[in-house]
Amino acid sequence: MEKIDHMKYLAHMQEIDDGLMQKVLNLRQNYDPNAYNEADVLRAIEKKNRNLDDFGALLSVVGAKFLEELARASMSETRAKFGNNISLFTPIYISNYCDNNCVYCGFSKKNQIKRAKLSDDELIAEYEAIKKSGLEELLVLTGESRVDSDVSYIAHACEIAKKYFKVVGVEIYPLNSDEYAILHNSGVDFVTVFQETYNTEKYAKLHLEGNKRIFPYRFNAQERAIMGGMRGVGFAALLGLDDFRKDAFATGAHAYLLQQKYPHAEIAFSVPRLRPIINNNKINPRDVHEKELLQVITAYRLLIPSANITISTRERAGFRDEAIKIATNKISAGVSVGIGGHSQKKGDEQFEINDARSVAEVCAAIRGAGLAPLMSEYIYL
Repeated sequence: MEKIDHMKYLAHMQEIDDGLMQKVLNLRQNYDPNAYNEADVLRAIEKKNRNLDDFGALLSVVGAKFLEELARASMSETRAKFGNNISLFTPIYISNYCDNNCVYCGFSKKNQIKRAKLSDDELIAEYEAIKKSGLEELLVLTGESRVDSDVSYIAHACEIAKKYFKVVGVEIYPLNSDEYAILHNSGVDFVTVFQETYNTEKYAKLHLEGNKRIFPYRFNAQERAIMGGMRGVGFAALLGLDDFRKDAFATGAHAYLLQQKYPHAEIAFSVPRLRPIINNNKINPRDVHEKELLQVITAYRLLIPSANITISTRERAGFRDEAIKIATNKISAGVSVGIGGHSQKKGDEQFEINDARSVAEVCAAIRGAGLAPLMSEYIYL
């Protein structure tokens, strides 16, 4: 099978100026996590307005020695920007058909799993089950198939979701800006895209087939989403695929520079680590342990204090409960990553979760930490 060039757009893909991408890739290539000393880290922690060099110091190898200082500074920034509020949401997987062959993903087209796609009645059953928990924010996810979950299907699912929830986001395959506009007009508020890794060579080795193989199209998805009218955009690298410090640095640089270009856009970070998947239980983070993950989270907070930072059910309950005290302000609850998992499971999961607590249990943990569960902070007139 002839491999397509992972750095060249395909015919149907909207091209935009790749100057930002090249700048981020250059920054990643030149970032040396070992090039900082203790004084650099302490200086970055103490600053009020941090730049990318400060961010590099916070993520550095020596920066790991100052986790307590990072945590205190991050807690101060988090409480200043968000008070004691911790936002809650849940993801809903509406289809797991996928056209990509990605070696680390449970939805990969090569995986022998039970595939499914929710009908209108099944969507409504899911939404009603989730609504009963009290949640007001929903994240709609699909496998990456333009054939089996096309834009019109996703838009229709989001139109129905908007009848039940105040805030609807999507985590789907990248789109052109006119397609993002269709979703925005259907009630979608924000878009999250995982770049997975910013190492372009490793990216090509991990993404063997499908549209996801095209690195620049994925990289520029957040900008196209903003061009399509989205209020907010989310960024993430899948930590553990490559050097996590360099990938976290590139993720932060990507978000930081895009916010400078579009100051009105709300910025969000996710901090996913590799989790076991169906047919491959050997997939796990190579070197990203909880202390390293907390260092990444605090560095994101100190770089962009106003960013929403989500801690997902990939992590154990105890770690999530500590993260919301320090630097994350958003948490998922009542999670199922199977298709139809909130009412009647129809298809297999993308990965294994690590925290299966209900919404009520997560809310109790938030209150137990002296914080306040927040279902929605948006008012639509």
